[in-house]
Amino acid sequence: MRTMPSPSRRTLRRGLVAGAVLVVAAGAAVAYVLLHAPGNVSHPDVQFSTPVVKPPPPRPARRDVSNFQWPWYGFNAERTRYFPGAKLDPPFREGWSYEDFALLEFPPVMFRSRLYLVDNDGSAKAINARNGHLIWQHRVGTLAAASPALDTRHGLLFVPLLSVGGRVPGNGRLAALSMRTGRIRWSRVVPPGTESSPIVWQNKVYFGDQAGTVHALGTRRGKLFWTYHASAAVKGGPSVHGGTLYFGDYAGRAYALNARNGRPIWIANTNGAEFGFGSGNFYSTPAVAYGRVYMGNTDGRVYSFSARTGRLGWATTTGAYVYSSPAVENAPGLGPTVYIGSYDGSFYAYDADSGGVRWSHAAGGRIDGSATVLGNVVYYSDLGSNRTAGLDLRTGRQVFSFPDGEFSPVITDGKVMFLIGYSTIYQML
Repeated sequence: MRTMPSPSRRTLRRGLVAGAVLVVAAGAAVAYVLLHAPGNVSHPDVQFSTPVVKPPPPRPARRDVSNFQWPWYGFNAERTRYFPGAKLDPPFREGWSYEDFALLEFPPVMFRSRLYLVDNDGSAKAINARNGHLIWQHRVGTLAAASPALDTRHGLLFVPLLSVGGRVPGNGRLAALSMRTGRIRWSRVVPPGTESSPIVWQNKVYFGDQAGTVHALGTRRGKLFWTYHASAAVKGGPSVHGGTLYFGDYAGRAYALNARNGRPIWIANTNGAEFGFGSGNFYSTPAVAYGRVYMGNTDGRVYSFSARTGRLGWATTTGAYVYSSPAVENAPGLGPTVYIGSYDGSFYAYDADSGGVRWSHAAGGRIDGSATVLGNVVYYSDLGSNRTAGLDLRTGRQVFSFPDGEFSPVITDGKVMFLIGYSTIYQML
């Protein structure tokens, strides 16, 4: 019988459902926009970069798994969780499986023919993607809840840890391991602990921590370049686009920082306590696309901010907490679409420009983890029924189901799909 994650881990995600007020700070200028709870909000004049539809190029040769990388949570620097190119549609047949014997709350990353994971018990492992055999393992901590990140140039795996002693967050680290052997090259103490999936950009690794500090460290030796102190815990992973770092915090604020020096470009605040409202929390890792930043919030809304100014584009209400991170794709025949699940038991496809609901799918249980788009199918895992489902991008019709899954469901090497269950990784051919 499966057991739920430890109560100490679960308490990290609790938040208050609330209305919202947007505060945008750009330099010395501050603007206030009142959002009308509990309804939806849309500002159609906020800039949206419509993608140019081009004729499809000649089909490329199939990718060689030996040259492939899925380097961090969300696949690309913008964390859109969309894999372009190779067609990876069901049906599948099951290949090998690897049983980790610990909760796999976040998916592995990949380089060449190796999968790299960090489980809930703080154990980092490298697995042969061809046969599922363990290559190395290193117990670097005692509590972890994030994906690692790769710096393939220097052969490093960055492992975020909530704790290196005990099952309570605190006394954490960011450890840099050799991708080849798993040995620690360097580590940096993070006293509050971190569950922020790191990202690498221009020889720096970026992540947040439980005290609300965002760190920029040199990848080779862990040199501290800058820190930025947000208003509350930064649990989601930061995203990068055009030299700007985007993230949210547990005070309900969204941020854009200059990735080179950590200086704020804008801050969008959904905390309207001074107007009699409460505030939700951003656990969601942002996706950046079409000149917008998309994030879910525990106030039950999905938010879209201007990537340039932080102005609210839209906020659309689900029925419950949105811990999930969105997948964003210009779906053929549908257009730019945001895919995300909610604790209300539904999975949604939103118009990326307006926030209108294109379609919704009744999952049958609360959705905690993030969606991933592969080929013509968007995948999610259902925390309520412990299964993974795949839906047609255009219609929401279910085209795939698998009887295991808790949080973020799949990654790929361009040839096969790797499905992440509660504690098992499955190769799907």
